[in-house]
Amino acid sequence: MAKVLKLGLPTGSLQESTFDMMRRAGFYIDSGARSLYPTVDDPELQIIQFRAQEMSRYVEDGVVDAGLTGHDWIVENTSDVVEVAEFVYAKAKLVPVRWVLAVPQESKVEKAEDLAGGIVATELVNTTRRFFAERGVAVKVEFSWGATEAKARLLDGIVDVTETGSSLRANGLRIVETVMTSTTRFVANHAAWQDQWKREKIENLSLLMKGALAAREKVGLKMNVPRAILDKVCRLLPAEKSPTVSNLQDADWVALEVILLEVEERQLVPQLKRVGATGIIVYPLSKVIP
Repeated sequence: MAKVLKLGLPTGSLQESTFDMMRRAGFYIDSGARSLYPTVDDPELQIIQFRAQEMSRYVEDGVVDAGLTGHDWIVENTSDVVEVAEFVYAKAKLVPVRWVLAVPQESKVEKAEDLAGGIVATELVNTTRRFFAERGVAVKVEFSWGATEAKARLLDGIVDVTETGSSLRANGLRIVETVMTSTTRFVANHAAWQDQWKREKIENLSLLMKGALAAREKVGLKMNVPRAILDKVCRLLPAEKSPTVSNLQDADWVALEVILLEVEERQLVPQLKRVGATGIIVYPLSKVIP
C-alpha cells in the first residue's frame, strides 16, 4: 500500500496565499467546487482543508499528519504539536499579523485598564482573557461569530486581527494595544514526526515551501555588460547583493546575473540601461533555496 501524508491546508483568508505558495513550491492543487478535499499532483499527499482556527487541534489529534495554521490559533487552542517551520505571510503581504485591542475613535479608552468592567468581543477568546488577566483587569470577553469590527460601538471594545490596520481605520476605530503578534506555522503531529518516512516528507515540504516563500517578491536579473564598466554596474546593485559574473566569448564583455526584490528591479533597470548594460532580462522565480 502506497504511503500517504495527510496535509491540512487552511480555508478562509489564508487559502489563496497558501495555494500560491504551494504552486511555487511545485505542487498544483485543484480545489474544484470549494471541496474540502482538493486534488494535488503528488500521489504521496492527501490534502484536507480546515479553518485555521481549528487546524492545530486536528494536527494534535492525528486527523492530519501536518498542517499550516497561525501561531495565534496554536496558542489559543493550547495545542501540543511539533513546530516544523515559521512562514511569515498573511492574506495579502509577507508580514506578521497582529491581534489588537481596538475602540471607536471617539472612545475615552487609552489603555487596556480603562476597559475594566466592560465587554470585549473577539474570536481569540482564551488569549484575550489571559491578556486582561495578566494585567489584573476585570472584563467580560465575549466570543464573536464574525463582523467583529461592527460590534466595537455596541460593546466597549474588540480584539481583532489586522495586517496593516487600514480596515480598522476605515471603520472609525483606533488601536489601543497589541494583544499578540502571529505568523503562519507549519506544524506536525508527534506520532507522524516520529515516523521516518512522514518526517522526511514533512521536512521536504518545509524546504520547498520556504524556498517558494523566499522567491515570492523577488526576480532574477540577467544582462550583458562591457567589461570596462563592470565596476560601475556593480556599484548600482544593492550593496548586499553579490552578482554572478561570467566571461563571454568576446573578451570585452561579461554576463552578469543577480537575484533581487521586484521593487529594486523596477528602479534599477533604467539605470543599468543608461550606463551601458544590454540584453537585460528579468525573469520570475518559483523558489529560492538558500
